[in-house]
Amino acid sequence: MTPIQRYLAEEVAHDHVDGLIPRREALRRLALLGLGLPAATALLAACGAPPGPAAPTTSAPAATTPAPSVSPAGPSPLPTEPITFAGPEGATLQAAWAQAADPKGAVLVIHENRGLTDHIRSVAGRLAASGYSALALDLLSREGGTATFTDSAQATAKLGEIDDARFVADMKAALGELARRAGEAKLAMMGFCFGGGMTWLMLSSAEPRLSAAVPFYGPLPDNADMAGTKAAVLGIYGEQDARVNATRDAAEAALTKAGLTHELVTFPGVGHAFFNDTGPRYDAEAAAQAYERVLDWFERHLA
Repeated sequence: MTPIQRYLAEEVAHDHVDGLIPRREALRRLALLGLGLPAATALLAACGAPPGPAAPTTSAPAATTPAPSVSPAGPSPLPTEPITFAGPEGATLQAAWAQAADPKGAVLVIHENRGLTDHIRSVAGRLAASGYSALALDLLSREGGTATFTDSAQATAKLGEIDDARFVADMKAALGELARRAGEAKLAMMGFCFGGGMTWLMLSSAEPRLSAAVPFYGPLPDNADMAGTKAAVLGIYGEQDARVNATRDAAEAALTKAGLTHELVTFPGVGHAFFNDTGPRYDAEAAAQAYERVLDWFERHLA
């Protein structure tokens, strides 16, 4: 498995261990990621799941009960508009664009492992309301966009099939579109979970246009080398997110070696995806604090 496929598979396993999805659904999602039943069962056991019978099904899971209403971190979002622009190799890329009234900077936003969702559009809108124009890229654009997937697990599996080179090429094209729309504004990038990993990947791709970056609990790529970027990096971690936190020291070492201004902040008592107000791990207090840290970081390095 590639590092991204491994990360996506481990996310499924930990969702099951944490009681968010049943074993049968975990096996179904792991099968979509290419794991046979023996390998999937071994992964679940390695991540702490108790043994149990169940084979993967081929149909999509039944609808789940909607999450209770919560208060998202940050201001009420400005509206986003769907846009398209030219990508590499003749591809047409899709994104959501939110224009700040008086921009202090501009931010490329990268989604979690389910693609470009309403939650990520809302994040872009909140950034715009806070004074930072934002472009939320759909990394499934070449497959027709996230909206073409009726099963989010299939969207996740498709992301696992894409190689790093394509991700980087599409993100660089999106950064170019952001720069075109932002004029003279400085550029930043932020991403969540899988998107946090994509943010680290961009920082490791000799991208000189970024002035700031904020990866939220994202896995660090193997052998990350951040020479060639000048971005000031704010890394966000959750104390209970042991899987991603295992790469924190390596991130600190890579940032220090590259001579980049950086802070790695761990929020106590919360786990993976604590910022996502549509998910079961959301923590309103920590999310609000993290959003304020992001705005302070952008104020220092973009405005």
